Amino acid sequence: MEKLESATLGGGCFWCLEAVFSRLEGVKSVTPGYAGGNSQNPTYEQVCTGETGHAEVVRIDYDPKKISYETLIDWFWRCHDPTTLNRQGGDIGTQYRSVVFYQNEVQKAAAQQAKKDADMSGMYEDQIVTEISALLEFFPAEDYHFDYYNKNPNAGYCSYIIRPKLAKLNLE
Repeated sequence: MEKLESATLGGGCFWCLEAVFSRLEGVKSVTPGYAGGNSQNPTYEQVCTGETGHAEVVRIDYDPKKISYETLIDWFWRCHDPTTLNRQGGDIGTQYRSVVFYQNEVQKAAAQQAKKDADMSGMYEDQIVTEISALLEFFPAEDYHFDYYNKNPNAGYCSYIIRPKLAKLNLE
């Protein structure tokens, strides 16, 4: 029986992150949701106001024998712009911040090292502003957010934002 681990990441719209991470070998499931805020059981509408403190995130359940936490973080740097504060493209607000929510000290150290390495690599002109914080609680999003890209491939956001991102990353 495989023992899964999980990672919780936020980098803009959770639909984009879900579409990317669900295509990686070793990832068993990707759950869109909310984390990092101050309200219990937030709704999408509440999070969109920016007043709950929550970020749109994905919880990635993965098989560490097939894909490492460090590899997930590497994909995280590549699939969004970690140098923009509270923004990814046209999505603006603290709910779209770049954030790694660690679940233990090993993840914390790995995320901090990966951030330092990515900053020093020259991968980005500007400094990475990604927040690295402890995961206190994760709230799954409403059902209609699950597998959004695959269920709605012709929706505007999917056609103009997600599909080009997947193509650029050679995931579609």
